[in-house]
Amino acid sequence: MATDRKPTKEILENWHSDPNNWKWGIFYFNKDDYRIFPPKRNKFMSWTVNFANPISIIALILLIAALFEVSSYLKSL
Repeated sequence: MATDRKPTKEILENWHSDPNNWKWGIFYFNKDDYRIFPPKRNKFMSWTVNFANPISIIALILLIAALFEVSSYLKSL
C-alpha cells in the first residue's frame, strides 16, 4: 500500500478483523498499517502496538522507560 494514501475506514476494519494480522491472537502485526497504536481486538479495551511498525516499538520502549523513571522517582521521595 502506498504511504501517501490514507486507508479508508473499511480497509482499517478489514485489517483489524483479519486473523492473519494477529500473532497468537494478541499481538497486532500489519506492515501495511501505519498506525502506531491501533485498537485491540476488543476495541473497547484500549489500544495495542503495531509490532510491524518500527516507530511503534520505539514508542513502546520510550513509554516503558518513562514509567520506570517515574516509578524510581516516586520511590525516592
